[in-house]
Amino acid sequence: MSLMAPMPTARSFWIREPGHGQILSAELPSRQARDVLVRTLYSGISRGTESLVFKGQVPSSQRAAMRAPFQDGEFPGPLKYGYSSVGTVEEGPDGLRGRTVFCLYPHQDRYCVAAEAVHPVPAGVPASRAVLAANMETAVNIVWDAGPGPGDEIVVIGGGVVGLLAAFLCRDLPGAQVTVVDPNRSRASVAAALGLAFRPEPPDSATADLVIHASGHPDGLRAGLAAAGHEATIVEASWYGASQVPLPLGEAFHARRLTLRSSQVGHVPPHRAPRWSRGRRLELALALLADPGLDVLVTGESEFDALPAVLAALADEPGDTLCHRIRYPGPTVGAGAGKPGGR
Repeated sequence: MSLMAPMPTARSFWIREPGHGQILSAELPSRQARDVLVRTLYSGISRGTESLVFKGQVPSSQRAAMRAPFQDGEFPGPLKYGYSSVGTVEEGPDGLRGRTVFCLYPHQDRYCVAAEAVHPVPAGVPASRAVLAANMETAVNIVWDAGPGPGDEIVVIGGGVVGLLAAFLCRDLPGAQVTVVDPNRSRASVAAALGLAFRPEPPDSATADLVIHASGHPDGLRAGLAAAGHEATIVEASWYGASQVPLPLGEAFHARRLTLRSSQVGHVPPHRAPRWSRGRRLELALALLADPGLDVLVTGESEFDALPAVLAALADEPGDTLCHRIRYPGPTVGAGAGKPGGR
């Protein structure tokens, strides 16, 4: 297949070495006939994972598994990392040209990928909210792994974006009691806005039917073990990078016959895999973002040029940050930001 005209220059965020990022320019490759050229409107920082990557804390044993779909470079750096990009298709097949799309692409102002790699954003989801799609996809996978049921007492430890989204998905199960636990009391108002109960400390009683742990801290997982009732399941959704996590697997762990199960978005759970591809799962995640109440999860926004300083600050001290959104310059941003993404 012959190549088309060379593409323009793109600017992208690179981790030069652990703890140091910069924005670099490079010429885009030529676009093939079935490729799309996307101009980025927004990208989202996946704070937990990207902080570990930024600090160089991906263990060598997990570097292959932790590669982002369009990552350039190798851990610990230099590398280009990220997986939550929303933009407008400037060039490509007729059915996609002009559409707002989501792509698992790093932080970059323009990029060229195969048309199959982008997912149209539903008409009822603004581009500014679609940056949550990767987090929602993770939350969907967690709930699939957890298997909650009607009437369950569900405790979600960790009121970050993924934990709150997992609780949000469990919220409407008939008769379910869903409580978000986080020592950061600022999460109380966010949980309330999503219709969720909140408490700053784990419950005293070990009665939960299901515990989802998403705090990223070993203390949270230990609290989850203590809150789980007899024969209950604790789903571990946190990733610790190279850190070791000691757990009290004596005490009541065996007496209560607890199940500790990992959840990771890189694979669709086996009981779903015969019917669900990763593409179908991502389409579901985008559709689930139609609820405007989810805007409460975006707690800050910065210009693209500020990204090196922003990620360094978030990796050092995240504070009350949930999702931090990056805004890109360009003629389409002013007209399209915040509007429905179907066109």
